[in-house]
Amino acid sequence: MSPDVKHPPSGRTSPVRAVSRMPSRETGTVRAGLGRLAGRALAGVLVLALSPIAGLAALAGTALVGTGPDVFTVAGLAVFAFVLFLGLLLCVPRPRAVWARWLRAAVVLGVEAAVVWQVCAATLNPPAAPAAPAGVSGQREWRLPTGSRLAYVRAAPKRVTRPYPVVFLHGGPGVADLAGDSAFYRRLASAGFEVYVYDQLGAGRSERLADPRGYGLPRDVADLEAIRQVVRAERLNLVARAEGAQLAASYLAAHPDRVARAVLYAPTGLFPARAGERPAAGSAASALLLGSGGLPEPRALAVSTLLRVDPMTAHAFAGEGELDAYLALLRRASSPSCPPPGPGSGGYVALAGRAAPASLRGELAQVSVPVLVVKGACDGQSWAQATGYRDAFPDARLAYVGDEGETPGRGAAYLGALRGFLTDGRAEPYEGDDPPPGYRGPLSPER
Repeated sequence: MSPDVKHPPSGRTSPVRAVSRMPSRETGTVRAGLGRLAGRALAGVLVLALSPIAGLAALAGTALVGTGPDVFTVAGLAVFAFVLFLGLLLCVPRPRAVWARWLRAAVVLGVEAAVVWQVCAATLNPPAAPAAPAGVSGQREWRLPTGSRLAYVRAAPKRVTRPYPVVFLHGGPGVADLAGDSAFYRRLASAGFEVYVYDQLGAGRSERLADPRGYGLPRDVADLEAIRQVVRAERLNLVARAEGAQLAASYLAAHPDRVARAVLYAPTGLFPARAGERPAAGSAASALLLGSGGLPEPRALAVSTLLRVDPMTAHAFAGEGELDAYLALLRRASSPSCPPPGPGSGGYVALAGRAAPASLRGELAQVSVPVLVVKGACDGQSWAQATGYRDAFPDARLAYVGDEGETPGRGAAYLGALRGFLTDGRAEPYEGDDPPPGYRGPLSPER
């Protein structure tokens, strides 16, 4: 062995070897403890995240068995509070010291009380319902044999020279603007037409049903036929906008001999629902999940959940005025590139299942009524919906009116096309399947 190598004295360990031989039991114990704490905290966070889901599940489950709003609301809040408490206990570890345990209990209970109080207050206190729309000049009311009470405005020249009146069908469903629509369509009276603009059942100034399951296309078709009988018209000229075109098409399929001409502006609603789709649980109900700030609001979550259980149960919890407030808020919050024209008000009728029956296209193929489909450059509806309506009718033409200013569907170009078609069938058709240059709206409907 080399004489230059120096060995430590007997019984002593070199510093390097001492470090390498330090026991790792304490380090392992610390790491294991930290791992347990991290796992416990993660479990607590997951339980906290599940607390609103558990509360909504209890709300829906209790509502399904037929209990009233007082019972299913308390059940949902109680389950939420219990699961939230478990999550808080998991997130805050149990200390060894007695005083620390008391501190932990005070913190957990304080946080629990604050959160539960806020959630209960937000769930039990509905938002302020919007004021009822003011009356419109010339507003009247139909009391139809169907049982519906509908607000309407009639406009007519001193001498009616056209044999068939014009009846306007608004969109939405439930987006009724009686003031704006009557102001625009009364201009057709100068061409000799008697004009009727009305709010459909459940919308605007018309009657709201106590049972929202009564809304839907069959009831609206029956109401429209009753209107024809009340105004004593052999036939009607139908003018529809957006989802109103679906009502016009359904009426044409049921009563093809009762329509002289039909004009469908920015139509939508012809495509049937997808297999397994529940209409009442569509995009409007889903949109209620978010509040004005883009965050979930407890009462909106409860209303959206109950709508998927049963509209009547939701109606018992949140009335028509509250739904008006939610949907008005959604319309203000949404900023589509091509907004629909005018304001509107409609509660549960806006969430009613209105999917077109699969047989509707086949029935429309047998309708020989002249139909004009009108499309603007940016009217809020898709190009495919317009061409779908044009192709569904044997005697249909598509007219493109381009830009119409800030209010689609109320421009001079559209009024000219509408007047010309209703008076003598004149229309400048657009023959292409693809939109022209300058079109800015969607190409296909959102599915």
